[in-house]
Amino acid sequence: MKKILVIEDETAVRENLVDLLDAEDFDAIAAENGHQGIQVATEEVPDLIVCDVMMPEIDGYGVLTELRKNPQTATIPFIFLTAKADKSDTRKGMELGADDYLTKPFSREELLAAIATRIQKQEVSEKNTQKKLEELSSNIAHALPHELRTPLNGILGYSQLLFDEFEDLEKPEIQTMLLDIQSSAKRLNRLIQNYLLYAELELAAHQPQRMDVLRQDAMSSARSTISASAQRKAQQAKRESDLQLDLEEATLAISEIHLHKIVEELVDNACKYSESGTPIAVCGSTSGTHSYTLTVMDKGRGMTREQIANHGAYMQFERKIYEQQGSGLGIAIGKRLAELYSGKLTIESIPEEETTVFVVLPIYQAD
Repeated sequence: MKKILVIEDETAVRENLVDLLDAEDFDAIAAENGHQGIQVATEEVPDLIVCDVMMPEIDGYGVLTELRKNPQTATIPFIFLTAKADKSDTRKGMELGADDYLTKPFSREELLAAIATRIQKQEVSEKNTQKKLEELSSNIAHALPHELRTPLNGILGYSQLLFDEFEDLEKPEIQTMLLDIQSSAKRLNRLIQNYLLYAELELAAHQPQRMDVLRQDAMSSARSTISASAQRKAQQAKRESDLQLDLEEATLAISEIHLHKIVEELVDNACKYSESGTPIAVCGSTSGTHSYTLTVMDKGRGMTREQIANHGAYMQFERKIYEQQGSGLGIAIGKRLAELYSGKLTIESIPEEETTVFVVLPIYQAD
């Protein structure tokens, strides 16, 4: 039985709505003002909220604003009831996150139709989210343990060897082991940081408030940021001579740290999945006045159409054949970060020949 909260300050209207919903086999609960409505919604977490706009002290807009701040109530479908039919009022409600508007007086059929539509959409959204979570959990279960164990085993193995045989080891041997321990620790740290970032981006995709926080300070120089990030990653992979840069300047509407992360992950993938001595081309060009296209191309093993279509976090294809380090998170993180700023990431590839990743990002528009 679906639970519906009615927030309405007019007693007769509130009681009629509760009686109507009860008759339709809903679990109807009520609140007589905005303050009470926020409290009841937080405690009961209903499946849907029907709320009057014009109420004393806290109006419907205030109620919606407060509930959208709370992760527990942020995604509850919200239907406004209003005696006003002004487009600006409707727009204000939708901008705050309302799902629908009903103008008083409304019929029983209109109310039930609006409720049915919102509940159905919420159920479809929850099923899709659950499916994605199940796929992610399955992929994590297969890939993450291996990714964690490999560097961890290196750290444990060399540290134990140093502990057991320290007196008998030469200084160069100790230095080599310490370098391997450091390398494994860095790899482990990067994996953990990427996992946490991806989890944050997945949550943000369903929570507007999180997205707003992540978008803060959204402005960066394309040429300097992309160039520095690509060169640093190529240097780490000892592929400096393979890197080819062709970058136009532009000010992008994306934070510098997120642009750096996109470039880092894409160039890292290009280095992993192509042979040393083959080119890695990083290009950036403006497309009109509103968008900038970043491309990263390598002459590696490529991907099939099916692999591109199914690409997601923690999916590394043909792992038994190609034992590169990596969980498959890089592309997924790049895609999520691009989408965070209303951009997009696409892949084109020819198996056994080359792969090109395209990232379209918005150009910063001064007010």
